[in-house]
Amino acid sequence: MAPLALAGNAIVQNACTDPIYLWSVGSAVGERQTVNPGTNYTETLRYDEVSGGIAIKITRTENGLYDGSPQTDFQYALTDHLYYDLFDVYGDPFSGSTLVVHPSIDTCNSICWGGGVRATATSQTEACGTDADITLTLCAESC
Repeated sequence: MAPLALAGNAIVQNACTDPIYLWSVGSAVGERQTVNPGTNYTETLRYDEVSGGIAIKITRTENGLYDGSPQTDFQYALTDHLYYDLFDVYGDPFSGSTLVVHPSIDTCNSICWGGGVRATATSQTEACGTDADITLTLCAESC
């Protein structure tokens, strides 16, 4: 599939009081990024020809991707639409905090985990236009 001309951004905002660590993972694992409190990580939305999607894997520990620490995956797939979701693996690293995914296009749906964990057992995958920015705020004030 050819790259889309109007791709938005995936943004992770750290509103927590401690640094968080993330890796952008498709068919390959990107370098660890440290996101300090009050700062953001941004990547241009992209299509991965091998995996089909990207998971921005977020932990509270520096080596969390490799040591089995709880992680929150902020996932997206870029095709003719932008599909996005949140998923926890190995536990719930932001339990007790609010996590919000907010797209920049008002007609697209947000995802909110008021207690830092998925409220339902079913997927909350949402869709939007490929030119949207999707912003995950960790430790948000509210939904």
